[in-house]
Amino acid sequence: MSTKSKLFVLTCSLALVVVMALGQVGVRASGSSDGPYAQLQVYSEVLSRVEREYVDEPNIPQVTNGALHGLLEALDSSSSYLSPAEYKEFQARSGEKRGGIGAAVSKRFGYADVVSIIPGGAAEKAGIQNYDIIEAIEGKSTHEMSPVEINSLLAGDPGSTVTVSVVRARKAEPQKIVITRDVFTNPEASSKVVDAGVGYIKVDWFTKGQSAEIANLIRTLQKSGATKLILDLRNSADGDPSEGIATANLFLDHGTITYLQGQKYPKQAFTAESDKAITKLPVVVLVNRGTAGPAEIVAAAILENARGDVLGDKTFGAGSIQKMIPLQDNSALNLTVAKYYSPQGKAIQDSAVTPNILVAGEEEVTLPDEDENATPSADQEPKKAPQDEQLKKAIEVVKARQAKA
Repeated sequence: MSTKSKLFVLTCSLALVVVMALGQVGVRASGSSDGPYAQLQVYSEVLSRVEREYVDEPNIPQVTNGALHGLLEALDSSSSYLSPAEYKEFQARSGEKRGGIGAAVSKRFGYADVVSIIPGGAAEKAGIQNYDIIEAIEGKSTHEMSPVEINSLLAGDPGSTVTVSVVRARKAEPQKIVITRDVFTNPEASSKVVDAGVGYIKVDWFTKGQSAEIANLIRTLQKSGATKLILDLRNSADGDPSEGIATANLFLDHGTITYLQGQKYPKQAFTAESDKAITKLPVVVLVNRGTAGPAEIVAAAILENARGDVLGDKTFGAGSIQKMIPLQDNSALNLTVAKYYSPQGKAIQDSAVTPNILVAGEEEVTLPDEDENATPSADQEPKKAPQDEQLKKAIEVVKARQAKA
């Protein structure tokens, strides 16, 4: 082992000894041996065993770096550790005017997960689909990346390209896809009448000003004779939480919409204001596993205040605030410091939102052994475009709710 590595190990060991010595005082004072300092003693023993007995001479800094990454990612999908090199690259990239791929990407099951794509965005144009797993970016496995690093690498100058390896259901091998980055364009909410008296609003992204746009669409639908509403939040996975709170308030004239809380983060409650509510029409909210963040705040508020029904699949589960904390060695922690909670006190990031009316989406019922590239034989009838069973059911439900009212 080199002198530098030995010095590193010695420094770590001394630091651990000091921490554990202080910890033992605390343990004896509390009469418990289950605290974090007891776990540090185990870590110290593991590090010592690795150093002395591993098959090859270990790269201790690399081992420690991996341990810190694992420690933060074990907390939740949003917390992460950035090594000095990763933090330096993040700082360099964050100051640039960036283009993107037009998709909400998180980390789940160890790899980058495409929660949803923006219709007409760069990812959709390249062939990326909702729920794809991005196994690698530019040949580097996302399993080794923090969520911050993943999104930083996907961003870049408009017009530049990024190559990703995608794992998809019914595909034996990862598929390489080249995405040409583009400037993010705020997708507008849209509306239409889908049945007699049934107004329908689709929201793809909760960007700044979206709640005001949704309010205008509601007023227009009501003026045109809509007596019931469907709010489609399927694959709406990103945006500003304040826009989700404001959107929920359009339907609620009282009650808790959501609240923020953390160990050192004072509870901050968001309560519906009666003068901001603009409609009392029966409403059904459509959600699926691509529904995340601000959209989940809306769905949970409407459901748990008994203002309407939520129909579809269980949502993704995302709703927290992170704090970037620089460390002395020029590394950093991106640490979750608070979570958004539903009116009934469920952490949205942990529990997601489960609809009171479960209806599987079309993507949930596709047979796993179907080959999407297979060519139908001459005697086969061409497949019909799948019907939107969730929307069909939502129309039935909102009509029944109006009749009951």
